[in-house]
Amino acid sequence: MSGSTAPAPAPLPEQPVAVWRALRLPLRFLGSWWPLRCWAYLGSGFVLGYGVLCALALLLGLGVLLAVAGIGLVLLAGALAGAVPLGELERRRLRWAEPEPVADPHTSLAGAGAGAWLRTRLRERATWREFGYALLFGPVFGAAGFGVLALLALSLLLVVAPVIVWALAPEPVMLIPGEAVAGPLEALGGTAVGLAGLVLAAYAAALVTGAQVKTARVLLGPREEDARVLELTRSRVRLVEAFEAERRRIERDLHDGAQQQLVALSMTLGLAELELRRAAGAEGAGGTTGADGADGATRADGAAVLVRRAREEAKLALAQLRDLVRGMHPQVLTDHGLAAAVAEVALRHPVPVTVDLQVPRLPEPVEVTAYFTVTEALANAAKHSGASRVAVAGRVEGGRLTLTVTDDGRGGADPGAGAGLAGLADRVAMLRGRLTVSSPVGGPTRLRVEVPCSG
Repeated sequence: MSGSTAPAPAPLPEQPVAVWRALRLPLRFLGSWWPLRCWAYLGSGFVLGYGVLCALALLLGLGVLLAVAGIGLVLLAGALAGAVPLGELERRRLRWAEPEPVADPHTSLAGAGAGAWLRTRLRERATWREFGYALLFGPVFGAAGFGVLALLALSLLLVVAPVIVWALAPEPVMLIPGEAVAGPLEALGGTAVGLAGLVLAAYAAALVTGAQVKTARVLLGPREEDARVLELTRSRVRLVEAFEAERRRIERDLHDGAQQQLVALSMTLGLAELELRRAAGAEGAGGTTGADGADGATRADGAAVLVRRAREEAKLALAQLRDLVRGMHPQVLTDHGLAAAVAEVALRHPVPVTVDLQVPRLPEPVEVTAYFTVTEALANAAKHSGASRVAVAGRVEGGRLTLTVTDDGRGGADPGAGAGLAGLADRVAMLRGRLTVSSPVGGPTRLRVEVPCSG
């Protein structure tokens, strides 16, 4: 199977406006439900839009007048915060005219108090965009909706003009100011004009509705930078969790490895000290001849064995500490760069690794991220893939570092199944890079990393 883990969402695709797409077939559009849907959308928007306009005029006017007293700031904040529920209502109402829903651009604040909710919402760009939509809603879209509805109402009156003339006879009815209609037959001309007006009202409603849909998508929906901030926030949360897990692992390794070796070393040195004291006491009491001298020599030999064992334990503890530190941040990476550090890892790897890294010295964050990505990929290849060989290649082109790690194992790696690849993707995401994984069943598995060299 193949998968991909990217650091940040791709630019949000521009969805076509459904009502404008329906207009490409004008006759079919007139025979569909679209005109009724557009008229209903604009009619409800006209009522809601002018209600919002009155509320904003009241809050903003009083807010400016009472700003000196301090109450005005509360009213202004209320006007701005009120745009949030309006945006939610408009995203729901938009479904009348647009099948594709508009996502909520705000971050989730489940369980947050009123104060935290208000502070967060006032800092979000999406709230200010919703406030801009509220300012446009009444004066622009409300007025446009009113014009379309007025044309619709007039057209309907003209369509039923013969019935009105017949019902009001013998009272005179004027379709044109100053000219009375003689009878229902003469009013049929008004019917023809009314039908043309209905067609015009349907097309005008579609155009205005499409314009409002486009505006709502821009001002009420998420933008690429919003999605990027949200994804980076999630990445930071996952990285904090990963760092905490790494801290616990280091504590465990120190406790179970080097600490135990150092405890054993301390005990061995204590026994050696005790043996040496006994040997010295035996030598002082009986000299170097006889039974006491032989016993002292035996104790000295035992102490030498204990000291030798203590040295081995010290070497083992030192090696474990060195491996632990090397795993955290190898010194060769700091001194000689990425290529030398990866080459050193490849020499110790249980699977043969071919390294082809033609890269210069890079910013430290880039080198560290690339190093840990390669080491994690090599560890996965050794543990899970059953590979017989691994190839690591890297180049810097166009200001971007590109790394690939390929193994000939069984494949089937799933980026979404475990925390390892997700953690690597989060590391890469922090540098505005991209990590992709291709791993069809049967192999090969190919991991590719692209990171800007600016870090």
